[in-house]
Amino acid sequence: MRAGAGACECGRGPPPWAFAAEGARVLVADLNVEGAEKVVEEIAAAGGAAVAVTGDLSEQSVVDQVTATAVEQFGRVDVLVDNAGIMDRMSAVGEVGDAEWERVIRVNLTAPFLLTRAVLPHMLEAGKGAIVNTASEASLRGSAAGAAYTASKHGIAGLTKSLAVTYRDKGIRADAIAPGGTKTAITVDADRDALGPRVLASYMGKVGTAAEAEEQAAAILFLASDAASNINGAILPVDNGWSAV
Repeated sequence: MRAGAGACECGRGPPPWAFAAEGARVLVADLNVEGAEKVVEEIAAAGGAAVAVTGDLSEQSVVDQVTATAVEQFGRVDVLVDNAGIMDRMSAVGEVGDAEWERVIRVNLTAPFLLTRAVLPHMLEAGKGAIVNTASEASLRGSAAGAAYTASKHGIAGLTKSLAVTYRDKGIRADAIAPGGTKTAITVDADRDALGPRVLASYMGKVGTAAEAEEQAAAILFLASDAASNINGAILPVDNGWSAV
């Protein structure tokens, strides 16, 4: 795989390590300063090349810094992995406050849009590029999360497909994984007495065995690689069959 640089958030899993192991030069973008720097140090210690940019990826100034740093350090952007994300409180529509809605949409949907818009000119100039988004089981159904998270991940699926259709003749592919339950550091601060968590709890028994973050990383790596050269606009469930239940 000829990956030059990718931007992703490392708190949800290990895509940076997976890409670095394949020889990619990696830009790690994360809100967590210590986490991002640790990833860069570990990649460097293993003989790889990586650089970190820290900040909130839902802010245009941070996105501009990520893009400029990738181009300055590596000369190009071959792959973009949009993996930053937060959960909602499993709130039903009638329970979602403005702050919860706006923050979840901003991080989960607007940030990937901003990053994609920023790197597209570089991919178009090169005549190639791969974008891999992190959707969710909640992008396939309405029973896997609260209203805000579900809407944000349905939006990611739509953004992915729109990119695939619009830029497929420009050498750019856009796909997404749809993870099921996965062992990550993300937590859910839900009010168990609220309507959303009470209703959704009855569906959560179908999740099955939670995946390791490495399993999600492997799927992301495949979709970004030349092995997936004719896969475009796909939303790939990585959920141990949950979407088939």
